[in-house]
Amino acid sequence: MEAWRWMSASELGRGIAAGEIDPVDLTETFLEAIESHEHTDRIYARVTPERARAEAAAASARAKAGTRKSALDGVPISWKDLFDSAGVATEAGSALLEGRVPEHDAKVLQTATEAGLVCLGKTHMSELAFSGIGINPVTATPPNRHDPAWVPGGSSSGAAASVAFGLAAAGIGSDTGGSVRIPSAWNDLVGLKTTSGRLTLEGVVPLCLRFDTIGPLCRSVEDAAMLTALMEGTTPPDLRGVSLAGKRFAALQTCVLEDLRDEPKAAYLAALDRLRDAGVEIEPIEAPEVDQAMAQSGIAFTAEAYGLWRDVIETAPDKMFAEILGRFRSGASHSGPDYVAAWQEIEQARRIWNTRVAGYDAVLAPTAPILPPDAARMLADHDYYVGENLMALRNTRVGNMLGLSALTLPTGVPACGLMLLGKPYGEEALLRLGAAVEPALT
Repeated sequence: MEAWRWMSASELGRGIAAGEIDPVDLTETFLEAIESHEHTDRIYARVTPERARAEAAAASARAKAGTRKSALDGVPISWKDLFDSAGVATEAGSALLEGRVPEHDAKVLQTATEAGLVCLGKTHMSELAFSGIGINPVTATPPNRHDPAWVPGGSSSGAAASVAFGLAAAGIGSDTGGSVRIPSAWNDLVGLKTTSGRLTLEGVVPLCLRFDTIGPLCRSVEDAAMLTALMEGTTPPDLRGVSLAGKRFAALQTCVLEDLRDEPKAAYLAALDRLRDAGVEIEPIEAPEVDQAMAQSGIAFTAEAYGLWRDVIETAPDKMFAEILGRFRSGASHSGPDYVAAWQEIEQARRIWNTRVAGYDAVLAPTAPILPPDAARMLADHDYYVGENLMALRNTRVGNMLGLSALTLPTGVPACGLMLLGKPYGEEALLRLGAAVEPALT
């Protein structure tokens, strides 16, 4: 049973289908691991054992009756603490929302539950999801799988840690500027950023509604495909027969290659070599529109975030982590006309980009240009915090600014991911491509 903690969600689902794994036993295995793990309090904000056991029992009965609802019926997963859960506090990592107990599940949680997924609980996160680092002195800072002193990546920090430490088969997070992909990359997981608007945000605590997206952090591309479809209530793409034969990738130049640290640079170049060895054609591309869009990110993110949260924040700003408070308040310096003009620039950049990359299957870049920083130094050194936080999210933010689907895969080098940028609403094609790339990187 201990081995179940390290299997992919899809493998566990197949075990249930074959009658080799009982969802009740599987759920108890995860609950016992959660209860006894040294880092549980840093990973889970709240565990929901009663719900998990009830859902597992129902899944077990369906499995025995041959009436399973989906391929992952009975598989236990975790949910980031910004997805509303009926009768259980949902506080988005912030003391400003302490005691907030919704009456209904978020729509994606409800849909996933109807497909038979078991909810283990809610995971810690960066405060109000506004950091790619994952530090949260207000609630808890989850550990990194490689070194508990390193930051885990954020804002879906606990979601990544729950999977990396074997305390959930998969985690569901959100990605506004990289919040699924950074913790996935830094904990050697697969992470999918869906296109904005692809999955409903009903019942999800917002940060920036024009950028907020929902996505899985998991052990395989197959898991990412399954979980996304189950949250959406659709059929997952068929990943059988995938191949890299005849594929044409673009290797993005521009800002994503600036100031790469040694380890991410080496991992990225080695990944490109492995893909070439697998028969992929890779062409470097310059794309000035990336810089055009990225230049507007400070306005687009902070103005909307502060606009959404200003009244709540300013009633009790002392409850917030100072670094996060400062990021929100920076949005006050932008005017309405500045915001509108910024979005005009972003939309123009998106049109140019979509035309430029139309002939490529995907665009490649390092997921993060840096390794996970030391958490203690981040808390002690303001300038270091600001600089590393911006660097952490720089490459992933390209996908958000351009409105793309995006996937990060482990490269085999610890805490270094390879990012594939796909088409808007092109998740199915991107996942099939990722399923072909995945074995080439291992």
